[in-house]
Amino acid sequence: MPTSLLRWRRGAASGPVVTAAAAAPSVAELYRERRLPLVRLAVLMVDDLPTAEDIVQDVFTRLYRRHGAALDALDDPNAYLVSAVMNAARSALRRRRITRAYRPPRPDPAPAAEDEALLGTGDREVIRALGRLTTRQRQVIVLRYWSGLSEREIAATLRVTAGTVKSTAHRALTLLRAQLGER
Repeated sequence: MPTSLLRWRRGAASGPVVTAAAAAPSVAELYRERRLPLVRLAVLMVDDLPTAEDIVQDVFTRLYRRHGAALDALDDPNAYLVSAVMNAARSALRRRRITRAYRPPRPDPAPAAEDEALLGTGDREVIRALGRLTTRQRQVIVLRYWSGLSEREIAATLRVTAGTVKSTAHRALTLLRAQLGER
């Protein structure tokens, strides 16, 4: 025990008795003593050394901001630090889980340069107009006019009724005529 924390007390019959003072350690002392064990604890939680070091550093920063250099207000600074590191590690794991669950929308593939060069102006307009249709409408139009399938074959391919194919094709052609003009 450091001598700065020792205080002499005189007993009634036995002479001087050495007891530990109730002085709380400073943040700097706690940092020197507890940083590595806390980083090890955080690494066990988050399985990532840089994140664990950031967690411990943030905990000590918050501790200093809240209580200052002297930690007299805390009953057990070590328990406070362990609890804060565990809470921060759980928060980091929660953020990581949310981040991994998010899947950004896939960007539309860029057309190949040779495809763009081979397309005429009219072809580009038709492709843009097709891009403005719904997915189902685009599927029906492409299967009908590009692949040459019958309404019954399209219905079987898309697993819809023949009536759905007819009405979808009619709506899609109406939209295409409106966008491209009657040609």
